Amino acid sequence: MEQPAHGGESAGAAGDAAETLDHPLPEGVRRRVVALVADAFGGLTVAELPAPLRQYARFTPSRRAKFAGTAMAAALESDPLFRQRIGERFKQGRPELAGAVEGGAPPAAADPVDVAAAAYVLRPPGWVKLVAAAGEEALRADAERADEAGRRELERLREELAAARDRSRGETEQLRHDLDAARKEAESLHRKLRSAQSDVKRGEAALRKARGEIEAVRAEAAAQVSAAESESRRLKARLGEVEAALEASRRSAREGRSVEDMRLRLLLDTVLDAAQGLRRELALPPVSTHPADTVDAVEPGRMSPKDIAARALSETDPALLDQLLSLPQTHLVVDGYNVTKTGYPTMPLEKQRLRLLGGLSALAARSGAEVTCVFDGAELAAPVLLAPPRGVRVLFSKPGVTADELIRQLVRAEPPGRPVVVVSTDREVADGVAKAGARPVASALLLKRLSRLS
Repeated sequence: MEQPAHGGESAGAAGDAAETLDHPLPEGVRRRVVALVADAFGGLTVAELPAPLRQYARFTPSRRAKFAGTAMAAALESDPLFRQRIGERFKQGRPELAGAVEGGAPPAAADPVDVAAAAYVLRPPGWVKLVAAAGEEALRADAERADEAGRRELERLREELAAARDRSRGETEQLRHDLDAARKEAESLHRKLRSAQSDVKRGEAALRKARGEIEAVRAEAAAQVSAAESESRRLKARLGEVEAALEASRRSAREGRSVEDMRLRLLLDTVLDAAQGLRRELALPPVSTHPADTVDAVEPGRMSPKDIAARALSETDPALLDQLLSLPQTHLVVDGYNVTKTGYPTMPLEKQRLRLLGGLSALAARSGAEVTCVFDGAELAAPVLLAPPRGVRVLFSKPGVTADELIRQLVRAEPPGRPVVVVSTDREVADGVAKAGARPVASALLLKRLSRLS
């Protein structure tokens, strides 16, 4: 069974020795040979394959051509038996082309690359010439295709160049149009600028004129003041004369009282008329205030936190806080942590805040007073997520600012006369707000009042 194969192998080897390629296969012919081998590969058993190619036996033809192309080309060149088996598979698949190639007369209409690949695999007499001729034909066809592609590319580039020139002309026209529009706009802006400069010059002239008029008015007013002062001095001198005459008339009353009385009355009327003229000349307004208005005292019907403090109530009596909150427009400022650490120091800070703010909300709803609760924010690692209850303003001091200083800022921000009550046991805070006009109360007083609400 194997004798013909060996005989064929010997004949193929003799043919190969007689005819060999003196140059590498053209790239297109090589790819077609690899594809032909990859297609015929699947019809062979694993035992019929050369050892280096057996690992690709289960690959698809496309994967064999991709990953085993070089190995298949080498085996086809060096293993005559493998080449003979591939040739047999090729003859079964394309008998017409195989017969024509072996007969030395390939069809004129056949693809030169297919003819060269078939001649390379089958190795008929004169196969080198067939491969060379087919390779040259393939190269010529590739060159023609490349020329055709080059011509098409050249035509495409020419069309793109023409289109680019058209676009360039259009863009140039548009730029010229935009340049003309910009020039017109610049001329319009220059005209507006010249008009604005003219307006500025007219305004400066009007300002200089107004300043001159103001200086004239000031000079006239100074002259009138000087005249009024001169008139005042003249009247004072006249008054001195009148007083002297009056004194002389008193001394000579016994000698001619009726005549002197008449002269004195005449002088007095003269002084009164001069005083009335001076009042009209100086445009003195009528007196609207009286000395009694400058005396500081409490008017009827007004009450302040200090007035309540004078009543006979204990500093720890919750009724004192109720009376303070009943004042009109009272502002209650609470030192938060001072109150919570006095009333419930063992609770966590978050629960301390929630408990105090809940009580303050109820107190604000019942009293109607403005309530602000201040907490120290210096030790906070992050902002506190807290929804303030209704009627209570919640503030945390900024870094570098204590809650005590924030309380003093709130008190200083209030207008004089508004009732401000500060809840804190801190003596420094109490003394500071008291100097600013607020009424300090102890934290225990607020805690007692809130316990009554609960």
